[in-house]
Amino acid sequence: MSSHVLTDWAPEDTAYWNAKGKKIANRNLWISIPSLLCGFAVWLYWGIITVQMINLGFDFEKSELFTLAAIAGLTGATLRIPSTFFIRIAGGRNTIVFTTALLMIPAIGAGIALQNPDTPLWQFQILAFLSGIGGGNFSSSMSNISFFYPKKVQGYALGMNAGLGNFGVTTMQILIPLVMTFGLFGGEPMILENTSGTLIGKIPAGTETYIHNAGYVWLLLLIPLAFAGWFGMNNIRDEHVSPDIPNPVGAFSTITFMLLIGFVAAAIGLWLMLPAKVGGSGFMISKWIVLPIVIALTVFMLKLIPGQVGQNLTRQYKIFGNKHTWAMTVIYTMTFGSFIGYAATFALAIKVVFGFSHIEVDGLMTHDTVNPNGPSALMYAWMGPFIGALIRPVGGMIADKLGGARVTQWISIIMVASALGVAYFLKQAYVSATPEEFFFPFMALFLILFAATGIGNGSTFRTIAVAFNKEQAGPVLGWTAAVAAYGAFIIPKVFGEQIKAATPEYALYGFAVFYGVCILINWWFYLRPGAYIKNP
Repeated sequence: MSSHVLTDWAPEDTAYWNAKGKKIANRNLWISIPSLLCGFAVWLYWGIITVQMINLGFDFEKSELFTLAAIAGLTGATLRIPSTFFIRIAGGRNTIVFTTALLMIPAIGAGIALQNPDTPLWQFQILAFLSGIGGGNFSSSMSNISFFYPKKVQGYALGMNAGLGNFGVTTMQILIPLVMTFGLFGGEPMILENTSGTLIGKIPAGTETYIHNAGYVWLLLLIPLAFAGWFGMNNIRDEHVSPDIPNPVGAFSTITFMLLIGFVAAAIGLWLMLPAKVGGSGFMISKWIVLPIVIALTVFMLKLIPGQVGQNLTRQYKIFGNKHTWAMTVIYTMTFGSFIGYAATFALAIKVVFGFSHIEVDGLMTHDTVNPNGPSALMYAWMGPFIGALIRPVGGMIADKLGGARVTQWISIIMVASALGVAYFLKQAYVSATPEEFFFPFMALFLILFAATGIGNGSTFRTIAVAFNKEQAGPVLGWTAAVAAYGAFIIPKVFGEQIKAATPEYALYGFAVFYGVCILINWWFYLRPGAYIKNP
């Protein structure tokens, strides 16, 4: 038996846990965290890259650039559905190593494409499509870590994996602007047409920038992480985790096939929704119709896989008969869906709303006059995801003490109030010749909103760990994460639509209404007198 396969895993046995279980679990966790970090970074770096593409004068409309983040968002969310079931079918070590290594493909591709300002939009769309691999990795990563820890500390462990893994967003938002300032990987620089920025200040127009480093820099982490996962992580051979682990080649082949199913479903969905000028069908079918189709199609096609894979999936699909699966899917979409969606669009929203003066010309409001006093999106965008990710483990620990549902209820109320406040200042800014006057209250409220999503992420992990049995908890974590990840598609898409309609505040009004619905669901299932499970 391979030394990387655990056959006697018993984390709920206190003596076993203290003797050797905790050490093994922590080793797997601390390889999982940076691997997940890279996944988030590669998945969501289009929100930063597109800002710099505007600054460099790439010949694309703002609405077209919003579609890149949306494409990556939808694909990443869809890939989370097959990723939910990878651990049982392929083993944790096999899954994390292979999916981490796959991230090198879009990273290298982005580095090549960004060296040429004449690269056509469809090539960037394909790369955004492939970046979705990083989004899919969250489901398998969370499912895997859930099996390594006893229930009493799962809120903490899952909060650490997700919270520090989510630092991929912040890491990306800080690192990419910095590495674009010097020729780390060679290549020819481009000249900024508009003011850019980094964590430490603005960069004036006329400065050389190396935008292709935004892709290549992730290889510095991905290559050693693939080796670290191979030599340091474990598969758990257990009836409730991974009963029949294939050899690595077989595992990688199965994962590839299941990812291809997710890619096909995502491609169909994107084709139905996108306009013809950006490679879509032109049918412009509503996202609210297409997304359920994409989810159902993915689940259905996976079910058709013959043999043992299909049998394992049939067993895991039992989660869909549990009403708590659907309640937690909605609630987790509120917390994680908001976090990941706002993270994907925050920088570009700052650039579009505050980086331009909104003035009337011949009686019409215009939004294309550069605001010389506008804040640099690349200086500020990292703060929200940073706070949301940093506070997530805290949310898990608070929920371990007070109960997950109670904490979720408190933060839901805060999210409603914050979203309405952000909406107010967005409305004021988007009709102002000096929108920077409204930036700091907008920023403060958005940071509160990010913090609330982070705490709520931790509290919902706790609820799932308590409300579901050992076999179902991992797949439910993966499934809820898959659906919630559509926030990375929906929020950029809604923002893009409302920016085009000159009513960005409507996006936040809609999100606030959704948060109110989640308050009612959480109360009904977990807090009311006679709740199905009391404050899990």
